[in-house]
Amino acid sequence: MSAQLETPRAAQAGRAAGREEIENFLYHEAELLDDWQLAAWEALFTEDGRYEVAPISLDKPETLDPSKVLFLVADDRARLKQRTLRLMKKSAHAEYPHSRTRHLVSNIRFQADGDEILTRSVFVVYRIRREEVMTYMGQNQHRLRRVDGALRIVSKRACLDLETLKPQGTVSIIL
Repeated sequence: MSAQLETPRAAQAGRAAGREEIENFLYHEAELLDDWQLAAWEALFTEDGRYEVAPISLDKPETLDPSKVLFLVADDRARLKQRTLRLMKKSAHAEYPHSRTRHLVSNIRFQADGDEILTRSVFVVYRIRREEVMTYMGQNQHRLRRVDGALRIVSKRACLDLETLKPQGTVSIIL
């Protein structure tokens, strides 16, 4: 995403989707994840939607291509659906019983890109499981498109600001 955010072009996108609508959409997404409403979260994606968690400890993870670099998560729409179904099952040992999470979203910026809106925000996710609190922090990049009058996620890429996944160990939750 270019350094020019909320330029006149972004203002045009703002008429189509205002700051309040974009912020409320991202807050709603976070709330669905915290409430473990994964089917409703997955329904926020377009038919060609993607969810990615970029590798850690690499420069410029926002520019990486998941077909050339191993991502922690690189789900197309079919894999995304399977991930949400699997996480809701008792057999998902890493997340059953479900962790308690709190997704905090801040510093939301956006710009127009044709019919789509690119957003960038910072996040902190607190995960509480078995009396341990784990913290994930980083930057989310969403590509949004209006479908049937509502904003939908074309792609979401989480770029963690961590040097390692210690003490977290894994990313078994949706960031």
